[in-house]
Amino acid sequence: MTSRPLPQAAAPVLDEADVLRPRVERPGTGWRRALHDLTGGRLSPGPGEAELHRAALLARIRGPLPGSHRVAVMSVKGGVGKTTVAACLGLTLAEHRGDRAVVLDANPDAGTLADRLTGDPRVTVRDLLDDLDGVTTWTDVSRYTSLAGRLQVLSSEQDPASGEAFRRDEYERVCDLLGRYFNVIVTDSGTGLVHSAMEGTLARADSVVVVGAPTVDGAGRAGRTLDWLTAHGHQALARDAVVVLSCDRQSAEVDTGRIVEHFAGRARGVVQVPHDPHLATGGRIDPARLRPATAAAFLELGALVADAFDARVR
Repeated sequence: MTSRPLPQAAAPVLDEADVLRPRVERPGTGWRRALHDLTGGRLSPGPGEAELHRAALLARIRGPLPGSHRVAVMSVKGGVGKTTVAACLGLTLAEHRGDRAVVLDANPDAGTLADRLTGDPRVTVRDLLDDLDGVTTWTDVSRYTSLAGRLQVLSSEQDPASGEAFRRDEYERVCDLLGRYFNVIVTDSGTGLVHSAMEGTLARADSVVVVGAPTVDGAGRAGRTLDWLTAHGHQALARDAVVVLSCDRQSAEVDTGRIVEHFAGRARGVVQVPHDPHLATGGRIDPARLRPATAAAFLELGALVADAFDARVR
């Protein structure tokens, strides 16, 4: 009787982890990077706490977003840096995500968003509305926007004598169109809360950013904005809001910590944006000229906004 040889066990397959030496993560900045580079990676303390925190924020910002998400940046009154916040939030999300982002100026009174981002407000949302039925491709849409880095910008009507206020139905039509071509839509909602375009903004919004300041009047405006949202049927948006305190105006007489604590109990997150000489000029924003603390604050804001991307996807 002839016996059959027993089958031999398959040899283990070598994968990448078996044959490659462990990679030493290269620090991004400072003495840690210098030491790593000087020793060819033989001595490397790894990234520092600040660098790890930044990496965690970037990971949140780059979270998946299979549909589109509409963010309304708002305040009950002007003068607290709302347009600046909308512009810098849009720039941050566009720079660090791989999909398409647009910022829309929904101010019915000749908003300044395009001035702050591109300096080119010649083509406006009114032009897009006039041609809306013929816009069927990404190329068509891009004819009505200007570009600031990776961020597309759609400016508001600039002629105050035009007599055509931006209405709710017009905003909704534009926003629905943008939702077909962009993943992130940031709306600078204009001054005040009772104009027609604001009704459309909130009807379409997936989340809101409320802008105030660490002053008596600035904190009061942010609080009244949250109160107004709650009183007008937008309780979920108010609870999930992110409050930004723009610190261009502040005083040692004001207890900023108490203001932050107050809004932390009312909203999903609070971000303080420090005074920045470049933003204070009121001119065109160049992200490369922001102070590191300012850029870090907008990175924090971007991460908080992105945390809601998987909550209400359209």
